[in-house]
Parts: sequence; structure tokens; C-alpha cells
Amino acid sequence: MSQPEPRADRPAWLRARYRQTPELDGLLALVRDERLNTVCRSAACPNIGECWSRGTATFMIGGNRCTRACGFCDVATGRPDALDADEPDRVAKAVARLGLRFAVVTSVARDDLDDGGASHFARTIEAIRARAPSCRIEVLIPDLKGSIEALGVVLAASPDVLNHNLETVERLQHSVRKAGRYDRSLALLANAARLRTDIPTKTGLMLGLGEREAEIRQALVDIRAQGCRLLTIGQYLAPSAEHLPVARWVTPDEFDAWAREARGLGFAEVFSGPLVRSSYRAEQLAAAALG
Repeated sequence: MSQPEPRADRPAWLRARYRQTPELDGLLALVRDERLNTVCRSAACPNIGECWSRGTATFMIGGNRCTRACGFCDVATGRPDALDADEPDRVAKAVARLGLRFAVVTSVARDDLDDGGASHFARTIEAIRARAPSCRIEVLIPDLKGSIEALGVVLAASPDVLNHNLETVERLQHSVRKAGRYDRSLALLANAARLRTDIPTKTGLMLGLGEREAEIRQALVDIRAQGCRLLTIGQYLAPSAEHLPVARWVTPDEFDAWAREARGLGFAEVFSGPLVRSSYRAEQLAAAALG
């Protein structure tokens, strides 16, 4: 795979700091010992140094090969292995060993499974509750092929926050995530908010893919209309030259302006900035809706 755009070509505000610390070393060892995947490493997140040094990570269940080939994502595409029945408990053991007060669990898309992996999410939530009952849990789920039944399985396990990313504006959906649909993702957020009014919903957008201001504004209105309360907005970074190119670098001032506009629409909280990612400081964002 080709290399991503050189760091030197990025604006100064996009140069994330990476420091080797005992906390980072310990988390690396834990992930290795428990044979776990993290989206931090699999998706080449720019905040891995900051988050892992703070002892937090986003666990990725369901394997490390995705059934979809999105134009923005660095997770490998291919035929996934069968689900690992022990994985939920290994994630729970890691959460307990880290003493996490807030854990984020996501997955690759598993379109090969009848429920899209919903039952695996539920088992992971239940395992964390058993080993770390005081830990709050956010799940970042794929669209589950639009199945309300599969969504209900995840919600029945009572995560504290349900996150599903819209990723981009309606016009760019096909090029950014070929197997995803704008209306299906909005419907998932609406159904989650309707089925469990006590579980706040969350979504995220990437900017810098060629979207227009009016399209961003419409996406914000559409998201809020589904009852979604939490929002992240960040800069798209091309993982390699084979992924979609960065159309432009969005300035910090622009991100601040979008955050103000989103809050004006009634979102409980918005994190918006060049290095913001869907799970970035998730516990702080969730606090606005959970108290």
C-alpha cells in the first residue's frame, strides 16, 4: 500500500504528538496479551499517542478484516474469520485490568453474519458489565444492514451511548462508503432514539472530502432531526495514496464555527476540531448527555 501524504504537507494544527510512556507500553502489552484488536491501530488514528498514554482505547471486536471497502478507512478488507467466542470476555478482562470508567467498543462491518454482529456486541457489553460494573460503555456500531431487529439486540444489552457514524454528506456517501447509505444511517439513529429514549445517540462527520457548506449544514439538520444528541466533527486524513485524497485542510476556526452551529440546533454536546475522531475523549462528550 502506498504511503499517506507526507506529514510535512499537513498544516501545523494536524501534527499530533506521540510520546512513549509507561501507560502506553502497558496498554500495548495488554492488547498483545489478550489478543485484542483496537481501532486506534487498525485505522491508524492520529490520536493514538494521546489516548493510549491516558490509558484509554477503542476496542474493535469481530476480527480485523472488514466486509466493506470504504474509500476513507485503513482497516483491511477481506473475508473475516468466524467470530471468536472468547473475545467478549477478553475485552472485559482488559477493561477491568485498566480500571476504565468508560469503554468504547466498535467493530468491523460483518455483512457475512445474519445480524451484522449485533449479538457479539451484546455479549461484549454483558461481559464488561460482569467484570467492571461501574464502567460506562459506548458502542460504535456499523449500520447492521438496516435491521431493526439487530439494532434491538444491541440496545437490549443497554450500552450507555449508541454511536453510528454518518461519516459524510449525502452527495459523497457512495464514494466514501460504497456499501453505506445516508438514509439507512439516519434511520438507524432515529430508530435507536425511538426504541431506547434513555440511551443517547451519537454520530460523526469527516470534513475535507469535497463537501460544500450547504451540504454540511443540511447534514447537521438531518442528524439532529433523528433525535441524535452527541456529535463529533473532524478532518479527514487519507491513510494512503490509494484511499480518497484530501480535498482541503479545514481550519480550526471553521471547526469551531461548525460546533457553534451544531449546538444552536440543539445537540447536547459537540466535539469539533482537526484531530477529533469518533471516539476521541468519548467519556467527556458523553457526560453532556449522561450527567
